[in-house]
Amino acid sequence: MKKEDIPQDTGAFGKITPEVQYATDAAGNYSTGLSKGWEVKNSANDAAWQDIEERVRMAKERVLKKEVSPLLYFMELKLMDIKVLAGYTGFWGWQVRRHMRPSVFKKLSDRRLRRYADVFEVQVDDLKNMIPG
Repeated sequence: MKKEDIPQDTGAFGKITPEVQYATDAAGNYSTGLSKGWEVKNSANDAAWQDIEERVRMAKERVLKKEVSPLLYFMELKLMDIKVLAGYTGFWGWQVRRHMRPSVFKKLSDRRLRRYADVFEVQVDDLKNMIPG
């Protein structure tokens, strides 16, 4: 791509900071240029964020139906999976899976809940009541 052909389609990230793109200059040498965004990339990012929002919404519904504990909601909200959450909290993966059962979650000590709350950057009461920080 030539430097003058670098896309300038403003997207979500282009409003925050421009992206560095590699392109060829007039002499045919590779150089860098700034881009506000690219329509194809913007569409892909928008689709990905819509998927994430849907996963968060479905997790919230499942918690409200008491199918899972609030851990699932916060995991989806913070883009985590069980392995990542286990790594941050120091719990084993099987423990995190167990804590996702509402009956087990309800019996967790405040000390254990604090570990989750710290990772999710919320208070323990907010964790219990699904109030994002």
